[in-house]
Formats: sequence, C-alpha cells, structure tokens
Amino acid sequence: MSQQELQNPVDKYPRPPFKKQSQPWPGLASKMDPRPDHGETSYKGSGRLLGRRALITGGDSGMGRAAAIAYAREGADVAINYFPSEEPDAKEVIDLIRAEGRVGVAIPGDLRDEAFCKQLVDRAVKGLGGLDIVVSNAGRQQTRASILDITTEDFDATMKTNIYAPFWIIKAALPHLKPGSVIIGTASEQAYDPSPDLYDYAQTKAATMNYVKSLAKQLAPKGIRVNAVAPGPIWTPLQVSGGATQEKLEKFGGQTPLGRAGQPAELGSIYVQLAAADASYATGQVYGAAGGSGQP
Repeated sequence: MSQQELQNPVDKYPRPPFKKQSQPWPGLASKMDPRPDHGETSYKGSGRLLGRRALITGGDSGMGRAAAIAYAREGADVAINYFPSEEPDAKEVIDLIRAEGRVGVAIPGDLRDEAFCKQLVDRAVKGLGGLDIVVSNAGRQQTRASILDITTEDFDATMKTNIYAPFWIIKAALPHLKPGSVIIGTASEQAYDPSPDLYDYAQTKAATMNYVKSLAKQLAPKGIRVNAVAPGPIWTPLQVSGGATQEKLEKFGGQTPLGRAGQPAELGSIYVQLAAADASYATGQVYGAAGGSGQP
C-alpha cells in the first residue's frame, strides 16, 4: 500500500462561481460543467460488501451513482433504477459496475407509478439472485419562489418521487430482506434548515428523516438496519434541471464553511459504511455531509 498525501478539503474540488447552465428535468451528469466526480477514478474498494446485492434508485448520477460505484468496488452486485431519459448516464454506471467483475442490472422506469415500483424490486431480486441492500436515493427538486407557484401536479410529482416511491419499494423489498440487510434513505440538510424556495422538497426530506427513524425501530427486532444520509449542497443534475435558480447555481455551495459545493464522491464512503456489517450497531441514524453547515 502506498502512502496517501493529505488533501486540503477546501480546494479539493471546484469552487463557485459556477457557469450558469440549465437542462430539462431530470438532467444528465455527463452534460454538466464541471462534470461531477462520483468516484469513477478515485474510489478504491477493499471487499467490505463482498457478495452483497444492492438496489439503488437514482443510480445513474449524484449520490446514487457514487454509491453504485463504491458498492461494486467493495464487491457487491448492483441494480440501478433511473428515469428512461437518463439512459446515457446509466450506461456509464453499468459499465463501471461490470468492469469490477460484478453483476450490473439496469432497470429504467418512473418511480411515481406504484406498479412499476413493485416490478422494480422483482426485477432486481431476479437479476441479482436476491436482495440485502436497498438505497432509496432518487429525488425530485424544483425551485419555486412562492407556494402560489407550485401546482397540485408539481406537488404530487415531488411527493410521489420522494415519499411514495420509497414506501412502495420498501414494502415490496421487505419479504426478501434477511437479518443483516440494510435500508438507506437519502435525506438532506433541507430537513433541518429548509430553503424558502424548496417548500415541497424540504417537506419530503423531513419526512425521510422521520420514516428512517420510525422504520429503524420497527425493523430492529428483525435484524434489519435503517439509516439515512443527509447531504448539503452537492453538485448533481438535481441543481441544473430546475432544482436551483441560475443565481443560486452560480454561487452554489459558497455559503458553507468549506466555501464550495460537495461532490457525490465525497459521500460514497458513507453509503458503504451504513451498508457494511461492521456498522451493525448503527440504525435509526442520519449521517450528515454538508461542508460544515446544516445538521445533523
């Protein structure tokens, strides 16, 4: 093993100002400038998840992609779900998973549909030969200056993506999960310190934190752990596809003590830790990564 040089987290990744840019929802990481780092070249595995089988929603980009790459390099087989228009990003992820000699299963579809969520779990179980890690990461975020600007259709789409989908997926997955399995949600600093222009999204992240803590208590006797990751400002397609105004995007992450946005790669190891067997006493926990701001 070679010695790793210390890196200053302040200037490890790009700092604002960022170039103003916009994409149709849900956006592609491959078209962002600068392109996000998901650990494609940096993450090194050590067999911590050897033989595990993971389903990750939103696995084409952002934290889901970082988790998928890290899991594969730790020895897990991985199924990823993504919106059909995200196929170019998803193909890159599947190629990276398979490059590690692991099984990679691509399952495109719309999580706002209950029937599809049930099919998603069935296809993941069949493709992987079982299931013991469920990561509910996919999210919908659309900035609106006023509650008056949020239509019922908008509100419904955010709730179904961020809250209904994990509910449907966990229900379908639970019969397949044996003791030692894990469920991981993706919350946000928005659960604790909501922005005024993310009224509906912030609610769903508070609800995610709450369902994780509730479900952890319910499933602890069954030996199934439930935790969440709560990111701060992370450079993902969520931001450039309607999740932030152009003015906010330009300064994105600059308000944190580290003075920059985080990269998905900086959260991959957290998803690994929460899934690994040596974290067996961690359940009902929310792990923050927000550059020095936010909670917990």
